Amino acid sequence: RRGLDTPPRAFAGVLALTLLNPATVVYFAALVLGRQGGADPGAAEALLFVAGAFLASASWQLLIAGGGTLVGRALTGPRGRRVTALVSSALVTALAIAMVLPR
Repeated sequence: RRGLDTPPRAFAGVLALTLLNPATVVYFAALVLGRQGGADPGAAEALLFVAGAFLASASWQLLIAGGGTLVGRALTGPRGRRVTALVSSALVTALAIAMVLPR
């Protein structure tokens, strides 16, 4: 089995994408560099900040990866494929009708 078909693999994939995201790197760099003008935090405060940022990011990624895996399993079954096909066909039909109707 390959790809992001299990929650741990999906979590690792989302984590890797987050680490490669330049916006995330810039955001945390701005937070760290912006604090240099104020009071110098001690080692305990810095450690708590890093742990809090890690736990917040990890919990969000776990929620996304686990939820995506569950939704993916539901949508790839026969019933999920049928529902997805019907909904997408109805949406395309509605958009086509909206384009044809005069404004």
